[in-house]
Amino acid sequence: MTAISPLVEHRMLGHLRIHALQAGGQKLDGGAMFGVVPKPLWERRIPADERNRIQLGMRCLLIEHDDGLVLIDTGAGNKENEKFHNIYGLENAGRDGRTALEDAIGAVGFTPDDVSVVINSHLHFDHGGGNTYRNEGGEILPTFPKARYIVQRGEYDYATHTNERTAASYFPSNFVPIGGAGLLELIEGEREILPGVRVIPTPGHVPFHQGVLIESGGERAFYLADLAPTVAHVPLPWIMGYDVEPLVTLETKRRIMRRALEDEWLVVFEHDATTAWGRVVHQDKVYGLAPLDEARSQP
Repeated sequence: MTAISPLVEHRMLGHLRIHALQAGGQKLDGGAMFGVVPKPLWERRIPADERNRIQLGMRCLLIEHDDGLVLIDTGAGNKENEKFHNIYGLENAGRDGRTALEDAIGAVGFTPDDVSVVINSHLHFDHGGGNTYRNEGGEILPTFPKARYIVQRGEYDYATHTNERTAASYFPSNFVPIGGAGLLELIEGEREILPGVRVIPTPGHVPFHQGVLIESGGERAFYLADLAPTVAHVPLPWIMGYDVEPLVTLETKRRIMRRALEDEWLVVFEHDATTAWGRVVHQDKVYGLAPLDEARSQP
């Protein structure tokens, strides 16, 4: 893997121990990642390679909850071919034919069988690809066989009824087998999944995208997923060209960034190659990120 953060980073949130797990590296077109923002501006923050791609991570979040392990998003999985890996710059190979996500879970001291709840922010291949895996015999099986997988009902419908614009991001092998195994739980709107773990609709990137708010001991963290995939996307108008409803993204970001600032949320970045989390600041009418006290980041 190239120029991405450590496999695992830890911190305490109240009495909960949380782990940022790097499920691999990924490279996507910088222009697509920043939409209408001109390249001379975005390239100052994340430089592009010779193919105009920028380095990204695929960071999942593991929560040691009293009611069981909770995993948010699952990376890209192990089912795609070499051509796909080359196009999207995927570097996520792990041990035994699995992925970096399974390696990261093992580094924390757990196995996929220990996960009780999987929450998908949405079902694009780099967020839900690791829901399933291909074994040595070619079978596609649930990666977390003892977990219930939480997905917005509208997102599942959206993923299973694609069009020419959306089909390239949704692969049925990532989510249909979960339903077939009886592990899929479809929800609607805001919902508390476990005490202190709540999904909140954050539409724009796709219509039924959701973030995850974690609360413990008076502290809060929010998993942004593709609402603001990197630190560079914290300012309101820095919105991906991939978003199907960019003006909806704008208003969702306005709402979430205001809450993050007022309530001092720790925000978690899924795709930033080096920065796992931080706190939102507002200076000169622009949202940004404050440096964290590193002493608090490593329990």
